[in-house]
Amino acid sequence: MGAEVGTDPRMVEHPAPPARAGAGPDTRPRVVVVGGGIAGLCAATGLAERGVDVELVERRAHLGGRVGGWTEQIGDGSSVAMSRGFHAFFRQYYNLRGLLRRTDPELRRLTAVDDYPLVDARGNRDTFRGLPRTPPWNALVFALRSPTFRARDILRLDHRAAAPLADVAVPDIYHRLDHLDAETFLRRINFPDSARHLAFEVFSRSFFAPPAQLSAAELAMMFHLYFLGSNEGILFDVPDAGFDRSLWSPLQKYLTARGVDFRFGTSVDRVEPVGAHRALRVHDDTGSTVEADGVVLAADVAGLQRIAAASPELAGPRWSDAVRGLRTAPPFFVHRLWLDRRVAPHRPAFLATGGLQPLDNISVLDRYDGDAREWAVHRGGSVVELHAYGLPAVDRPGREAHTARLRQQLVRRLHELYPETARAGIVAESALHQDDCPLFGPGDFAGRPGVRTPHPGLVLAGDGVRIDLPVALMERAATTGWHAANCLLERWGLPGHALRSVPTRGRLAALRWLAARGREEGP
Repeated sequence: MGAEVGTDPRMVEHPAPPARAGAGPDTRPRVVVVGGGIAGLCAATGLAERGVDVELVERRAHLGGRVGGWTEQIGDGSSVAMSRGFHAFFRQYYNLRGLLRRTDPELRRLTAVDDYPLVDARGNRDTFRGLPRTPPWNALVFALRSPTFRARDILRLDHRAAAPLADVAVPDIYHRLDHLDAETFLRRINFPDSARHLAFEVFSRSFFAPPAQLSAAELAMMFHLYFLGSNEGILFDVPDAGFDRSLWSPLQKYLTARGVDFRFGTSVDRVEPVGAHRALRVHDDTGSTVEADGVVLAADVAGLQRIAAASPELAGPRWSDAVRGLRTAPPFFVHRLWLDRRVAPHRPAFLATGGLQPLDNISVLDRYDGDAREWAVHRGGSVVELHAYGLPAVDRPGREAHTARLRQQLVRRLHELYPETARAGIVAESALHQDDCPLFGPGDFAGRPGVRTPHPGLVLAGDGVRIDLPVALMERAATTGWHAANCLLERWGLPGHALRSVPTRGRLAALRWLAARGREEGP
């Protein structure tokens, strides 16, 4: 998928299902893809490139799902590119980057963020700049140069309890750790509190959940993906302009040229099996129906649950129960500010915070986003984005007052960390308060539905769907999307698409020995 796909020589390629001689379909298969986020776009691409007739149904007016982009007019009359906030495109997101290479083979529309500093309430500061890329030296150097992690803390770690971090394999790590929450696990391995708040908590909250609500297995898999399992590094790229202009509009043109039909502003209500050939009939909220040979449900958790509940004959009660058991993470809040003064030039493009509730990170968009830079240059100001994750749920009657308090608290934190912004006027602002991200809580893995379903023509895709590979967040969405396409293509005897991942287990013999010793010694 694409040109150079990664620099790690231990990157794993998972072969594509091959074509079966003489097994191709008599007629061109037709598939409805429900959802135009990353998962749905990967599925649509994988199918269309193999000659499948694809119709993509999206309830919004734009593509990209939670990484979508659109245009709004702000208070000064400017039309600005909008999104749901900052997203990091890590170098080990091989399958997502493979999708983007369809329209940008050298990924020129991504730009590197040269550092990703972390700061806590005491002013302790960590940085990923200059780290070695090879495991385990990347994690060791990061720990030893951190002001919150002293050399003796490494000796105090409980090697037996920490052993799973050294030998992550999927799904084995979930069998071993999914019963624990991340906070309990870190306490058991004697991970120092200050380092936990500055490092691990920042990452866990990137899953939109505080450590007490995140599975320890998910934390261990994340540590493998970003540190011990990959030498791609912890730094990342970001789109160089609004998501729609830089990512999804070019991909829509690419897919349209391959026969994909897009229907925006339409929600699928239910799906029912039809006839002896196991076709499927898709009903939408306009009253229209479409018969298809396959359906990819790449909706968010609430959308998937709504469709499954309205489709009782689709895939049986066990599958319906698994879908019903999916949970969403606590709410998050994104506050974007257009300021009439510049943020100081030494401020990083992205700053993560720990122990500075409710703030989790600050982005200075005009440092990397061309659309925001154009506005900032024209107005002599800056575009700043403030994120807060893992927030308490608030009933709708109290939502407006809660949002007002959040805005005040986040702006106060901005002024504390970047004092020059206290003198800036707010030209315009926007706020987004959502709770539609999947939760990876303790005990969730065993019941999480996978890509395949009991109906051979129905597959799932999305970042909340189980796939037994070391992937997370946007890369899980992309990987399940490609795999969903492969499952349908294999059914029709058509060739699939190779998947790629970081190594599928701990890559260092010494650490694997340590992990095995920990298992032998027991809990």
